[in-house]
Amino acid sequence: MARICKDGFEKEFIKEQRDVYGIAYTQNMLSGRWKYLILWFLKTKERRYSEIKAFLWDISQGSLTKQLRELETDGLIKREVFPEVPPRVEYSLTIKGHEFIPILDMMENFGKKFGEKPE
Repeated sequence: MARICKDGFEKEFIKEQRDVYGIAYTQNMLSGRWKYLILWFLKTKERRYSEIKAFLWDISQGSLTKQLRELETDGLIKREVFPEVPPRVEYSLTIKGHEFIPILDMMENFGKKFGEKPE
């Protein structure tokens, strides 16, 4: 259904399937096991790489770096390097990232309602 080419979605698909395109675009942008949790962790304040790594303790350094780069490329987070020694890097949500937070909140509520209940 969603025809994805090397440059993203085919123009014909975007035009003909505009209703489904929105869902496919969002799903494609957020594909990755950790992206939702990274965005959730950044929703209240900027975080350093080490804080994100500690929060997602089971993620490899390579996977975290890849997920952060993809989120940055897609415009959901920004990476700020401070000119210090050693360099300090902080990640925070962009306007686009903040726009996604209500969707995360809905996902959180859905999971609380229908997910496993603690005993």
